[in-house]
Amino acid sequence: MSATSPPPFIRAPRGSQLSCKGWLQEAALRMLMNNLDPDVAEKPDELIVYGGIGKAARSWPDFERIVATLRRLENDETMLVQSGRAVGVIKTHTDAPRVLISNSMLVPKWATWDEFRRLEALGLIMYGQMTAGSWIYIGTQGILQGTYETFAALAKRHFGEGIEGSRDRGIKSRQQGTGNREQKDGGPAGAGTLRGKLVVTGGLGGMGGAQPLAATSNDGTFLAADVDRSRIEKRLKTCYLDKMTESLDEAIALAVAARDRQQAVSIGWVGNVVDLLRELIRRDITPDVLTDQTSAHDPLTGYVPNGVREQGTGSRDQRAWGAGRGAQGTGGGRDADRGTVRPLTYEQALRLREENPDRYVRESYRTMAEHVACMLELQRRGAITFDYGNNLRGHAKEAIERGYVTVDHLNSLLATRYSELDAFRIPGFVPEYIRPLFCEGSGPFRWAALSGEPADIAVTDRAVLETFPEEEHLCRWIRMAGEKVAFQGLPARICWLKYGQRAKMGLIFNRLVREKKVAAPIVIGRDHLDCGSVASPNRETEAMKDGSDAIADWPILNALINTACGASWVSVHHGGGVGIGYSIHAGQVIVCDGTAEADRRLQRVLTADPAMGVIRHADAGYELAQRVAHDKGVDLGGMGHGTP
Repeated sequence: MSATSPPPFIRAPRGSQLSCKGWLQEAALRMLMNNLDPDVAEKPDELIVYGGIGKAARSWPDFERIVATLRRLENDETMLVQSGRAVGVIKTHTDAPRVLISNSMLVPKWATWDEFRRLEALGLIMYGQMTAGSWIYIGTQGILQGTYETFAALAKRHFGEGIEGSRDRGIKSRQQGTGNREQKDGGPAGAGTLRGKLVVTGGLGGMGGAQPLAATSNDGTFLAADVDRSRIEKRLKTCYLDKMTESLDEAIALAVAARDRQQAVSIGWVGNVVDLLRELIRRDITPDVLTDQTSAHDPLTGYVPNGVREQGTGSRDQRAWGAGRGAQGTGGGRDADRGTVRPLTYEQALRLREENPDRYVRESYRTMAEHVACMLELQRRGAITFDYGNNLRGHAKEAIERGYVTVDHLNSLLATRYSELDAFRIPGFVPEYIRPLFCEGSGPFRWAALSGEPADIAVTDRAVLETFPEEEHLCRWIRMAGEKVAFQGLPARICWLKYGQRAKMGLIFNRLVREKKVAAPIVIGRDHLDCGSVASPNRETEAMKDGSDAIADWPILNALINTACGASWVSVHHGGGVGIGYSIHAGQVIVCDGTAEADRRLQRVLTADPAMGVIRHADAGYELAQRVAHDKGVDLGGMGHGTP
């Protein structure tokens, strides 16, 4: 391997043979490598795991440096990782984390994409997304149950039985206006499910790729657009998606026919989602459910514009690409509306990204504004519309503020008469569907079998079913996942567990390892999207009851307490999900190696971690969280153990 080129193939070791000095180090090594397994990562050759440019290590030399350090790391030492680079080893103690990670952190005044990219070009920083740089990504399954739960909650609220008395979808958004309107038709045959309903979205990457299976598992018909054919093909290969087409006419026809026949079928169209939405508007086809999971968090290396505006005179290349890197191309204000938009192929868009990144970013912002305008129009026509946490709304609003596009342009495009782009009329998915779960300390609990044996996950699945037989929804999910979810890389599973349930399950898994019911240790982690580990005003902490959306003390406290409790590795990141400048978040991973010491660490970490969610929401004034604290004995400081 050269200084910069990738190795031919990265795959996590399997079995019970150690290549490090302890299982905690071995787990970190295997999960780092698993993040870059070709069956797991979106662009493993570039160290990109998912989410635009979410990476596992800063460079290939840095990857090798991390691996070498883990292999020599003692059981009482801690490796420090700064934005994907191992920068030091400190003597600590056996209960301390073996790895502490900080990714993408910037002082607030400098927390912009421009400054990040300047530092990235100097080789000083790396974008870690959430689980990419914290080495606990398990493929698309990692977000699957969360997506499944969101669609299930939506179906229950908007298409459930007895809907007339409970279908008020006019909740207030954080900033202005109202959200979704009242559903016009009830959900006859599939009451409480998505049967006979059409779900439309964009983005089929590592995160968005969970949407088709989540929708069809809720009995819905699903149609998505993605400009990158390879991403759609990957979802077909892993059985998350049923059909692919390059014809927009065929895609719409297939989706409408399947909806009318109440078939749970998922269709992926190779194209730009804005073009799909505009065509649905033109044909007067209103989806029942509308959302988006494109990489809108990153206007340069994530989102893909639907074309370029051609202006003035000059050669075709000058009009299409501008005058080279740094050229201004299209101006702001009213100039943003002059000229027509010439469509781009995906390959042409990538060329524009490379040759004229400034213009590419402006075209991305313009397209995002058009994207949100289309969603607002379909929402007005009756689609249940929600934001899925990629900061599409925020960047669309920014496009207007920066003068990259005007409301007049959007009105002329869609024959509408809006006086402003009311992006936050579209509610976020957390305040709409997930926050009550967060108040209970509920969130994503994922685990992987370090042995590489699928049989080990079958053992743990049975353990979950035996431990929580009264949790019908959870048991249904575990059975369905066992039947439908293909493993990517090391066999893994995810389910949402509450405060108290996580610690209980962790101790059971550790006992399975101790009793050799599984072939090797199990690693437990979670997404940074959890009840008490994120500050993200446009996603997890949107519309907090006390207005504390942007308070970032909570993820820092989460990381500190997980470190104090003895998690195996702990991470603090910036910008995951919604982009640089918009979020701070933390993660933890803990290893079940079968020892008594692991029992104690598991009890501490898996109690404290979800307790942070209960504490955070109780402090914000949520009565449900205060009741949970009272019932479960979570000490709220001055408030004691909450309120009955």
